[in-house]
Amino acid sequence: MDFTDIIGHRDIIDNLKSAIEKGQISHSYLFEGEESIGKKKVALSFAKTLLCKSKGLEPCNKCNSCLKFDNFNHPDFTLVEPEKDIIKKEKIDDVLNKINIAPLESQRKIIVIDDSHSMRVETQNALLKTLEEPPNYINIILITSNSNNIIPTILSRCQVITFYPIPKDEIEKLLVSEYDKTEEEANFIAHFTKGSLGKSIAYSKSQDFFKQRDETLDIIDQIVRGDKFNIFTSIDFFNKHKDAYEEMLDIILYWFRDLIIYKKLGPSELLINQDKTTLLSNQSFLSEDRINGIIEKTMETRENIKRNVNYQLAIETMLLNMQEV
Repeated sequence: MDFTDIIGHRDIIDNLKSAIEKGQISHSYLFEGEESIGKKKVALSFAKTLLCKSKGLEPCNKCNSCLKFDNFNHPDFTLVEPEKDIIKKEKIDDVLNKINIAPLESQRKIIVIDDSHSMRVETQNALLKTLEEPPNYINIILITSNSNNIIPTILSRCQVITFYPIPKDEIEKLLVSEYDKTEEEANFIAHFTKGSLGKSIAYSKSQDFFKQRDETLDIIDQIVRGDKFNIFTSIDFFNKHKDAYEEMLDIILYWFRDLIIYKKLGPSELLINQDKTTLLSNQSFLSEDRINGIIEKTMETRENIKRNVNYQLAIETMLLNMQEV
């Protein structure tokens, strides 16, 4: 892995290379941005470059340091990741206890903490002491998709680098060329993931994603046409995919968003579901008020589930409202 394997984020990569070239590398960074947009890949490539024996702007991928890094057994590199959505204080304490030991093979010791927002406040405070007075050979990179959960005193001691979604056309080209997606499928995935490359690739590899989407849209089509019995028989489908409820609700939201556009413009490049224009046309009898009501109820359902309202009851209520609004 190195910078050449990364899609997008060229400005960030160029700035990191410039810092290497000028010898202006910060002791602590915070890489922030949406999930799965490439923050971790950039952090690992940056760490590998800093540890490389060639001391260039790219890792040589040949020296012992690069080979050990690729195998995740470099003695001067530590990757900390959450377990069950939390980074325990014991793990951070263990890392910090070893910080004062000088590097074994390099001039640096690099620590990357993924999903750093999953550290509790007491854990962050333990890390803060090191960020305030780090040994001169230490570089720490925190990665987060929720910087609001990082205490201000840590934020103030890090160089914050914000990652933005990758342009959708770049993701579409990759999915078509590397993952055998049609242009319509690639367009849907790139929009659906909001520019997240990691999620886009995961959905492209999934055998079930488009099948689940089709089943969801089929259920919605029957419900808006007045099939009350289908509301209760479709609950099994929603229960089966309970772990992916956010994706299912997003499929519904994007669908009715497209339906509003279709009613106003007909077939358009603005549509996300470009491969479903026939079904959009068949549902264009729905009034705009009814469509907006469905969107509002779907968003309300998502928030209710997040607040631990009974899942099945929330879905049943949404589907019934979908028919009545």
